[in-house]
Amino acid sequence: MVVNQLLQKLPKGTPILEATFGIEREGLRMSSWHHVAQSAHPKPLGQRDYHPYIQTDFSEAQLELITPISTSTKQAHRRLAAITNVARKSLENNEYIWPLSMPPFLREDDITIAQLKNPDEVRYRQQLAKQYGKKLQSISGIHVNMGLGPQLQQQLHSLVPHLSQIDFQNSLYLKLARQFLNYQWFITYLFGATPLAEAEFYSSKPENLVRSLRASQAYGYSNPAELHVSFASLEDYVHDIEAAVQSKQLALEKEFYSAVRLRGSKHCRDYLTQGITYLEFRSFDLNPFEQLGITQETLDSFHLLLLAFLWLDDLKKPDQELNLAKALNEQIALAHPLAPLPETANPKSLLKAMRELVAHFGLDPYYQELVEQMARASQQPQETISGRLVSEVTNQSLQVFGQEKGQAYQNEALAIPYALQGYEQMELSTQLLMFDALQKGLNLEILDEDDQFLKLWFKDHVELVKNGNMTAKDNFVVPLAMANKSVTKRLLRDAGFPTPTGQEFSERQAAIDAFSYLAQQAIVIKPKSTNFGLGISVFQKPPTFKDFAKAVDLAFAEDSAIIIEEFVAGTEYRFFVLDGKCEAVLLRVPANVVGDGKHTIRQLVAQKNASPLRGSNHRSPLEKIKLGDIERLMLAQEGYDETSILPQGVSVTLRRNSNISTGGDSIDMTDQMDPSYKALAAQMAQACGAWVCGVDLIIPDYRLKASQNEPHCSCIELNFNPLMYMHTYPYKGPGQAITPKILQALFPELTIYPG
Repeated sequence: MVVNQLLQKLPKGTPILEATFGIEREGLRMSSWHHVAQSAHPKPLGQRDYHPYIQTDFSEAQLELITPISTSTKQAHRRLAAITNVARKSLENNEYIWPLSMPPFLREDDITIAQLKNPDEVRYRQQLAKQYGKKLQSISGIHVNMGLGPQLQQQLHSLVPHLSQIDFQNSLYLKLARQFLNYQWFITYLFGATPLAEAEFYSSKPENLVRSLRASQAYGYSNPAELHVSFASLEDYVHDIEAAVQSKQLALEKEFYSAVRLRGSKHCRDYLTQGITYLEFRSFDLNPFEQLGITQETLDSFHLLLLAFLWLDDLKKPDQELNLAKALNEQIALAHPLAPLPETANPKSLLKAMRELVAHFGLDPYYQELVEQMARASQQPQETISGRLVSEVTNQSLQVFGQEKGQAYQNEALAIPYALQGYEQMELSTQLLMFDALQKGLNLEILDEDDQFLKLWFKDHVELVKNGNMTAKDNFVVPLAMANKSVTKRLLRDAGFPTPTGQEFSERQAAIDAFSYLAQQAIVIKPKSTNFGLGISVFQKPPTFKDFAKAVDLAFAEDSAIIIEEFVAGTEYRFFVLDGKCEAVLLRVPANVVGDGKHTIRQLVAQKNASPLRGSNHRSPLEKIKLGDIERLMLAQEGYDETSILPQGVSVTLRRNSNISTGGDSIDMTDQMDPSYKALAAQMAQACGAWVCGVDLIIPDYRLKASQNEPHCSCIELNFNPLMYMHTYPYKGPGQAITPKILQALFPELTIYPG
């Protein structure tokens, strides 16, 4: 059934770019010796038998990275970035992912078939090894899955209402598949990136560099040339594949390795009654110049090409025309990377279709530029990926280039261990939880990125998580109680735990009037219900009236009520309590700088802020130090201002509160802290009914044993949604991985690797 000239009839506002995408990226793990890794599938990656994102392909060393279904190329590429980032950070020390489609130098004995639990999958791989050879299976690439959007399909279908939904859908996808095969040579020309094979890979190979060994019938990973599957009609397609399986040309239907495959059902006969739902395009070589193996521009160019295939009229004699196109693709694949397109390969009609489509639907100028880039590359082969690779070949080898690129991409991933690539703008504790969820094989969906709201699930078990650790395990009222510092102190006192004495004020003047009787001692002035140390002023000595009034104003700027309480001498520690157990202890040192006798305090702050660990808005393990009103107030109390030059070794504190979120330093004290304080902190969290909680204790001497009768400490605050990243990536100390324990508590049916 022909479905021509349909796009041309749609109005400008049609959601022409609406589609779903999925990316599958293969890649060999390499050892520190630049050989294919002989180690097992990385243990931190959980159970590959059910892992939705990171599996093994043919061999134990061949990773397969799989994105979930995405509603745009940008979302798919972003997800690929995150999954690739997780995979790289989960490798053994000094391992990396080979960036080229063609493997490095290897022998058959270097390749271990994937050690899967499913015996059928192992037998299938053994059969492939016998028929095609293990070396050929080690060629890696990228598969792009694409489904047309439902609104787009609906509007197109309305133009041919005499066709049933399934018949129309099948006709549309078959046309798309045919035109892709008809123009596969252009994909090979633009994106081919396998110009050579390393020594001994083939028994015989081309004498010169070529454009794409992988895309060729002669050298690529493809079915025997005598296998023919027709795309002329769906009935012919189904008949030919079933006949090939019956005659044992194919072991299974999935062994059909066409450059495009119909997808949506396990058995091809089901397409006749249930319909094709998407297509799998398998012709992309890994782009070694891009750390993900494929660029955003390539994905968008390909999307535009697919739409142009629908814009063009369908083939009139599919079998005959596709045979010619197959021969043309072979010619271009085996041509030198810098060779011009042959006269028989003319992309003008395709480029014209893309230009018309961009103009007809008023697409962003970005898409017009993509068309012009493809047009320029069609005339200048040096701009193609294979054309660029020519200059990287040394002694008929890309071994050194592959090693350098692969190691560089690995080093880049490890340089910022705390960030999840593609999602760096999300709150850091949420990034850590997302990383662990992806690593362990939990399904993950971001429900609201700005609100840090996630959905996690395994089989039928679903959990919602906000801000990294706010879950259904805490009832609604618990965070509300902990947000109210007066309520928190009352609950703790009623349970017999020590807290500082103080008074609450809801009016500024009443607070100011309290100066005469509250400010004759060391005090703390803080908002009633804020977090992250905002608006807190600490006076270790009785303040002046001016400083007292300023601190009151700073606190009221953050909340409608404030608390003025006694200052408790000692060292402040943060205890992270999860499900009745203290999992980490942190000493938080207030924002500070140490003098060198040369630089001003402002310059010293700038130097400290230059650390890659410091950032802003909770996107880095440490926050940048600010020089705001509170910091200037603290400096003035110590006799300094921001232009003061501190003597060598002299330390000055810029804030009294020790929150990491206000520039403090974090020191892991989990192992040093006496267990009695850990138990006491857990009891305090339980007294307020908290499943997850940050407990702030002032302890004069952490080596003394604590009990409820003799606590030797005072609790100044309980925190709902406590930061986790400061425990994992402290300023000093080993650090404690918290997010895997959150996931283990949420999904006890899984064995979560601790990280």
